[in-house]
Amino acid sequence: MEVCGTHTMSIFRHGIRSVLPSNITLLSGPGCPVCVTSQNDIDSFVELSKEKDAIIATFGDLMRVPGSRSSLQKEHALGRDIRKVYSPSDAIELARENPDKKIIFPGVGFETNAPTIAMCIKMAAQNNLHNFYVWSAHKLVPPALEALMANTDVAVDGFILPGHVSAIIGVNAYRPFFERYRIPCAVTGFEPVDILKGILNLVKQIENNEPSLGNEYKRVVTSDGNEKAMEIMNDVFQVGNAYWRGLGVIENSGLEIREKYKSQNAVKHFNISVPEYKTKTGCICGEILTGTKIPPDCPLFKDSCTPAEPVGPCMVSTEGTCAAYYRFHR
Repeated sequence: MEVCGTHTMSIFRHGIRSVLPSNITLLSGPGCPVCVTSQNDIDSFVELSKEKDAIIATFGDLMRVPGSRSSLQKEHALGRDIRKVYSPSDAIELARENPDKKIIFPGVGFETNAPTIAMCIKMAAQNNLHNFYVWSAHKLVPPALEALMANTDVAVDGFILPGHVSAIIGVNAYRPFFERYRIPCAVTGFEPVDILKGILNLVKQIENNEPSLGNEYKRVVTSDGNEKAMEIMNDVFQVGNAYWRGLGVIENSGLEIREKYKSQNAVKHFNISVPEYKTKTGCICGEILTGTKIPPDCPLFKDSCTPAEPVGPCMVSTEGTCAAYYRFHR
């Protein structure tokens, strides 16, 4: 299983599945940050857009993710002030340029972008930007691996571990997970040769019955990761429970803003009432994220669910498994 959504897209784009022998199957895991964001958080972002004098500053992928009744894109069409940004620092600039507005940044993602968002929270606090807020829906990868192994429906013989996340947290962050389950693991990059080297590493581990924690991305990933980035992230965030689409609540898998930065915490500042969630009939995005099913198993795939009219987030995000199958699978 490749855990990272960027790996999923690279595998499809370069046709890697087509060159593998029939006894090797690649499953796409819960590595798309937009896809695993809970429905409650998506609905909260929609409700935040309705706040008086509020500007939602968000990454583009999040715009089209459907909530229970609406999406940020639909709210934008209705006149809500929702703006696409390319980095959280753009949201900081919006806060400086619009002191009479409340700038709200939906913090979605893994350990890859959590440090940069943490740095922006620190900057806002240091510069008394009291109109800059973050709604933290960040998630941590190692606890998700634990949840996958606990799911008896998931049949995985080895994990291709994410390169970007691993560059931040380091290979040793997976050590407790590996020692507990002794399942073959390999960190890889995103070029075709990187991915093939990672697969070869896993095949050798499985054939020799010698599971290990391999690193085929040593030019970027070290044992201890980026210690400065982790220091900033740990200063701003604390670990808490989080709900993952497809996996449910996973203990200690989310990042919450610490009390000392509560002035920037949108969860604390805004009293949001979210409508009761109604499941999208027929959508199996949750099962796709755990690798128990693939997009062609979904009755909506390429029928009522397409990139133009997505029903679930797996079809929305550029890193979503359904979007990858739609674009590249033949």
